[in-house]
Amino acid sequence: MPGSGKRKAKRPSRPIEVRDLSNVDIPTVIDSFVNQINDARGWSHVVALLCRMFDLPDLNSRSGLRRVHSNFEQVQRKLDAAYNKYRANEKVTGGIVGIYSKMSRDAILRNKIINAGLMPKLLPLLDNPKTRLIGLQALSNVTHHGGSGIRREIALTCTPTLLRLMEEFPDNAAYNEQIIVTLAHAISPVVNDEDSTASAKAANIRKLNVPRVLELVFSNIRKPDASQCLLSHAIEFLCSVSENCHKEIKANPSALNLLVALLRSKDLLTRVDALGALCRLVFPESEEDWRFMDPNKLMDAIERGFPPHLSDALMDYSPTECDTFLIMFTKRDYIKAMMQVAQDKDLYGLGKKLAEFVTRTEFSISDGGYQAVDERTGRVKDLDTDGLPFKMWLDALPHCAKALRTTGTPADLDAADIIECKFYIMKSRAADAVRIAQAAIERSPQVAYFYYVVGLGTDQALGLRASKKGLKAKKTTPFVRHYLLWRAVDQAGQLGLAKLQTSHHDTAGWSEGIAFFTSALEDAKRFVAETPPDSRNMRIVLNWYILLTITMRGPGLSINLRELDNALKKLEITREFGKFYSIPDSKTQLRLVRDVIVQRYEQAEREWRDLIPRLDNNPHSSEDVQKRSALNAEDNLAAWLEGLSVEEHGERHCSHPSLNASPAELWHCSHCHNPSAMLRKCSGCGKTRYCDASCQKLHWSEHKIACKQAQAQAQS
Repeated sequence: MPGSGKRKAKRPSRPIEVRDLSNVDIPTVIDSFVNQINDARGWSHVVALLCRMFDLPDLNSRSGLRRVHSNFEQVQRKLDAAYNKYRANEKVTGGIVGIYSKMSRDAILRNKIINAGLMPKLLPLLDNPKTRLIGLQALSNVTHHGGSGIRREIALTCTPTLLRLMEEFPDNAAYNEQIIVTLAHAISPVVNDEDSTASAKAANIRKLNVPRVLELVFSNIRKPDASQCLLSHAIEFLCSVSENCHKEIKANPSALNLLVALLRSKDLLTRVDALGALCRLVFPESEEDWRFMDPNKLMDAIERGFPPHLSDALMDYSPTECDTFLIMFTKRDYIKAMMQVAQDKDLYGLGKKLAEFVTRTEFSISDGGYQAVDERTGRVKDLDTDGLPFKMWLDALPHCAKALRTTGTPADLDAADIIECKFYIMKSRAADAVRIAQAAIERSPQVAYFYYVVGLGTDQALGLRASKKGLKAKKTTPFVRHYLLWRAVDQAGQLGLAKLQTSHHDTAGWSEGIAFFTSALEDAKRFVAETPPDSRNMRIVLNWYILLTITMRGPGLSINLRELDNALKKLEITREFGKFYSIPDSKTQLRLVRDVIVQRYEQAEREWRDLIPRLDNNPHSSEDVQKRSALNAEDNLAAWLEGLSVEEHGERHCSHPSLNASPAELWHCSHCHNPSAMLRKCSGCGKTRYCDASCQKLHWSEHKIACKQAQAQAQS
């Protein structure tokens, strides 16, 4: 009865050991089962008989595998004895290899089995028509669950044989599915080995004959009866080798088109994998973005005059607010201020001006000086600056900061920190600048420039948080806001791509990745709408906007991408501004990916429009189950090989994640909208989430009423 406190004593389980055959004549034992094995109608029956013969525990459970662990040498000795005795009996040898491959799902057992000589037993099965399928299934299983070392060995030793079988049996769906699964798992560790030199990788790519692998894989995925298993592993293979086999993929237009066509899948995970593969594909040929703007070339361009269409773009925005004119005006004001201080020696006044210049444009401070050319010698000489503690203009910044701090007012302390941060940035001492900015935020959390500085650090997540906080700060300027938007787009885009490629769709990492992408896309829209057309960061943000729109909307976009016409037109204007200012249009990774996608989008859809819907089909639909049954016509051994129960309940299955806006909202700070998995809940209402206490404090005035209402409702 419930609550009686009496429980029936649990009977201790009797330890199950592998049958001790040490004193038994092995041939006699095997002979007693051989007739039954020969009469068995399928591989699963053969394996069951062999397992019973050796009293093997249940290999579908952890407890069974643990018992094999404790008796592995004995199990291996008896299985090897049976294999050697009946080497000419296909059913015995095939069944024993099947047992070994089942055990190989356990990582420790797998290494023991491989070291004990599984491959010499397995490979001969591939050339025997009666054992070929069980051999391929076993090889697929070992590769699927093997470590990188085992996969490398299988790739380098088995690929020629597997390619030959695909050529000899092009219409055997069962063979080709298992081969493609094996190749998908085995080749990647070889071509992506980080410890190998570039020449060694190239040699392995030639040895593996990757171009031929691509041809045979693609001939199979085009077949209307290709199973979901074959399709998904073919895509996995293509995506996994895209960086180090970029030449081979680019030489195969269909492979390149397939990566682009995958961006029209209904499955967000598939689209993200395709985007990641394309990013890796172009990476070896990409360049760093050209971040330097030569003021002299800028002035020369302005003196030449703007082409009419560029002039129109500036006029539409407001010329005096465009970057070009802000840089030009600031340079003029900066020189004037430095000339003025040489006369009045007012470092405090200069500091106030410099702080305003720094938040007006990125190119506010130049490293000039009080110098002149000696007419007699032709050399540059320092001019007399009696009363000033500096000769080079950049060195004025710390002196001005010191003068500003003497007043002790919050505004002057902020100005002092701003120009000191700028000094360290120009001296390539970003860590010192970040340190000062972080301290300044404690005093003045509403000054956006300090978040701009913190975002210069190397940690992307911290940089994104700083950018999002800075966008909420009230004391800002157009330059600082636009810069923070650019950084927020770039950092969230990079973080989202990394998260989504390494997370399962039903995990916190997946939700966080969606939040990163959503945040990046929203900020990209704001940037494009607010920023002047001559912004040098416009190219980067437009590239992200195009790539994120294509990835997030998937098949919802038209085939000709007409929804992106305005963005592409703006991109062309931005490129022409860069050309006008003599700024190279660098072949950045984002630009190259965008070029590939936009140029091939329509033709890729035409070539692969029949495949993508099949790939999107539920992999556990009844139709696909029938296909699997047909592929494994001999019996259900494939299911047995794959069906390890780890004594956990619930089915293992793949599903197709889709974009859902509401879960993504859970991963944004309620104040600054920074996407993060490490948000703290409001202890009052339990609904809003924050990066930290500072965000919660800054949001309180806005959230206070709603929070108290939620608490009142909870108590009523």
